[in-house]
Amino acid sequence: MNTSSVRSILVACVLSLPGLALASQAQAPSPAPMTSGADLGPTLPADYVIGPEDVLGILFWRENEMSGDVTVRPDGVITLPLIGDVRAAGLKPDALREVVQKAAGKFLNEVNATVVVRQVNSRKVFITGEVTTPGAYPLIGPRTVMQLIALAGGLTEFADAKSITVMRNDGGKMQILKFNYREVSRGRSLEQNLQLRPGDTVVVP
Repeated sequence: MNTSSVRSILVACVLSLPGLALASQAQAPSPAPMTSGADLGPTLPADYVIGPEDVLGILFWRENEMSGDVTVRPDGVITLPLIGDVRAAGLKPDALREVVQKAAGKFLNEVNATVVVRQVNSRKVFITGEVTTPGAYPLIGPRTVMQLIALAGGLTEFADAKSITVMRNDGGKMQILKFNYREVSRGRSLEQNLQLRPGDTVVVP
């Protein structure tokens, strides 16, 4: 028997010992946990309800042909494979999930649906007039009038900083709220720097 054969026998005997076998198993790398690549979407405010232009992920467990992303139409409705039209606007994601599960139950024996908000496009505030970048801005979290003005690049040199107004639709009734930029910027009358609501329009003359 040559030297190579003896070494092979010794290695086999050593590895067969119980203690060393356990140590060998302990050193073996454990498989990495599986992670989901699903996009969980943005962090939603507590008062969020689904609105037009929002993008939703409707996911059915083991029903890939029924799963996918949909955009809420201007009429507040989404269209799902097999189920058809479902009203989504005005509902919280969990409430929509219940509606979808009930509708899908007419066609599937076991329904496990999930509703994920991919993009929030319905919650917007608007600023117009003498600011650097007027337009629509998303309102995902709390935002004040002063913050929106800063987001829009600030006032132009022609702005009437004392006569800014916030137009707000409150239950079908239009409110006009005054905002004096100069006072607020100097730390006075801070109650004017109110939290904006979806649909508010800041007008800078």
